[in-house]
Amino acid sequence: MKIILASDHAGLELRQELVSALRERGVDFDDVGPTSRDSVDYPDFATKVARAVAKGEYTLGVLVCGTGIGMSIVANKHRGVRAALCTTEFEARMARAHNDANVLCVGQRVVGAGVGRSILEAFLATPFEGGRHEKRVQKIREAELEG
Repeated sequence: MKIILASDHAGLELRQELVSALRERGVDFDDVGPTSRDSVDYPDFATKVARAVAKGEYTLGVLVCGTGIGMSIVANKHRGVRAALCTTEFEARMARAHNDANVLCVGQRVVGAGVGRSILEAFLATPFEGGRHEKRVQKIREAELEG
């Protein structure tokens, strides 16, 4: 498993916390920024992560902004990306298990460091269940082609 992470300036601290969690777990990852609290445009970073996941260069992506909303909107514009905005461990587990989500979006202003870590852990630890959910994920793929 290889992960790619990014944030905007409003998600910098939580992203750094999530990077620490990945290091502690020994997970292979790339942190693509930003490196300072200077204002940046979240669509630039969401696009970088979404494109890399969609191309198969990374197994999963993680995006952090103030609320997670902007990042999830942009990431979901990319074919092959199923980005899930999660505020709880339960949502993260269900996003992976039922929707085969491949990008986790979280908001620094919404969840603290401890909850953010728990959400990430749940997202990484939960496999896609397949079965009856596979048909639904296939319908998502088909909708992308129609859009």
